[in-house]
Amino acid sequence: MKLACQEHLLPGSTLIEKWDNARRFGFEGIELRGHGDFAFEKRLPELRAAKKAGVNMPTVCVIMDHFIGDFDARQRADAVANMKSLLSVMGELEGVGAVTPAAYGLHSNYLPPFKQSRSETETQKILMDGLNALGDQARKSGVLVLYEPLNRYEDFMCNTLAQGVAMCRALDHAHVKVMADLFHMGIEESDSAKALEDNIEHVAHIHMADSNRYEPGQGQTDFARIFAALKRANYNGYMAYECMLHAEPEQALKHSMQHLKTALT
Repeated sequence: MKLACQEHLLPGSTLIEKWDNARRFGFEGIELRGHGDFAFEKRLPELRAAKKAGVNMPTVCVIMDHFIGDFDARQRADAVANMKSLLSVMGELEGVGAVTPAAYGLHSNYLPPFKQSRSETETQKILMDGLNALGDQARKSGVLVLYEPLNRYEDFMCNTLAQGVAMCRALDHAHVKVMADLFHMGIEESDSAKALEDNIEHVAHIHMADSNRYEPGQGQTDFARIFAALKRANYNGYMAYECMLHAEPEQALKHSMQHLKTALT
């Protein structure tokens, strides 16, 4: 297990400065943020320089207001195109892959108006087509698509780890895997540690946050059980902080890493 941290959480004005601070806190990688309008590929000169300087950037998380499961076909196409760009850049950086959910805030069956505007069959076809296209790009780039289930209040298409894994199995694409987010799992799973252990074959990346979405150590998540389950399952991928910080990074990240070291012992 290797710990990484999203770039915006780390102090420093450049990726090299952030990397120095990341290592000082005990992180082994930086997760990048991939904004829309092809902004990520425009960062290539910066990213190439950072890689040359030794910065380890294993993953990127897409940051957009529309995703591959959008109701609007043009928005879906744009999301797929931007994700392909992220995957291509990560291939050049020799990273692991790029994270995307099906959607975020598009619709919830648990909030008004409760009823989605398309059929379950149509939704499944849209997701399968989108993930298959991204998987093909990931194969060309030598990286992975990291598909993220979100909780029921943020998405209606994929909420549990088992649902994400079922999608991957149905797709049967070697370059499409599941990204497990401990915050969302804390809402959806009856036992997050067991869910990870049961589905680890298809899990290639993990997002770290406590039960309240702050950094590990600020909520109720039992990280000792999570780590024990991952050890039993021989998970050796990255676990990246994707959370809010309850204090300034220097204090929050230092305290959080101490909390995780305790959980590991």
